[in-house]
Amino acid sequence: MIERRGFSELGGADHGWLKARHHFSFANYYDPQRMGWGPIRVWNDDEIAPNSGFPPHPHADMEIITYVREGAITHQDSMGNKGRTEAGDVQVMSAGRGVQHSEWNAEDDETTLFQIWIEPAEAGGAPGWGARKFPKADRSGTWATLASGDKADDALPIRQDAKVLGATVKAGETLEYSVTAGRHGYLVLATGSVDINRTDRLNARDGVAITGPEKITITGVSDAEIVLVDTI
Repeated sequence: MIERRGFSELGGADHGWLKARHHFSFANYYDPQRMGWGPIRVWNDDEIAPNSGFPPHPHADMEIITYVREGAITHQDSMGNKGRTEAGDVQVMSAGRGVQHSEWNAEDDETTLFQIWIEPAEAGGAPGWGARKFPKADRSGTWATLASGDKADDALPIRQDAKVLGATVKAGETLEYSVTAGRHGYLVLATGSVDINRTDRLNARDGVAITGPEKITITGVSDAEIVLVDTI
């Protein structure tokens, strides 16, 4: 089963410095039909104004993946980590039994990003953080695993049976993916436009929820950048 979720249909909030759209219920946006997708609890589409961001705040028992689309985000946490993640790259914070962190746009231009929260397989444990560059050329016409619960993958670790994948497709190019039985897929376009199975048109920032078993064929209508989470 495939369910398209257009950007214009998403809940959201405008805080001035932050404009956010929510694929699932979050903060003051509540939709009982969209409480999550498998262990995916949050997928936020954030626009952060220059020289602003999220001040220090706590989290526990959540895998928080940040995929930067434009600009850069500067991370700092109570574990002593500090790093700057640029467009196309990814950072992962495992909140574990508890951590404080801030996410700040220290740039002179707006930063846009996807913030994805995945519930861990087990509560507790030591918190952790990591970031990694993923050149877009390395995922042109193919899937690159950005974060994964499988230690065999060359990816940032997360504590759930899940993979966060990225790909780019050019206009006219096709790319396939199979969500197997009993699993959930959630796909969002960062840029461009594609057709899913030649029937559902997705434009930038549109999403699609996939229930396995389901094989999808993605055809580039214009050059596109794709983020997909595959999980139990």
